[in-house]
Amino acid sequence: MGSFSLWHWLIVLLIVVLVFGTKRLRNMGGDLGSAMRDFKKGLQGDEEAPKLKADPAPDAEKAASEPKREKAE
Repeated sequence: MGSFSLWHWLIVLLIVVLVFGTKRLRNMGGDLGSAMRDFKKGLQGDEEAPKLKADPAPDAEKAASEPKREKAE
């Protein structure tokens, strides 16, 4: 009584297609796919951000250790 057979799922799918239509289901699928791609890009962007911040630090230390030169007039 608690499990659904293949026929139950096909009937549910048919009802969903009749209610929403194929065009609207296609649009929802495309929106879901683009949201997943954007989410993955966001995760990759977080990993790249610390690398960019870590690179300038050694240059700043090098510049700080060099003596400052005054302009000769």
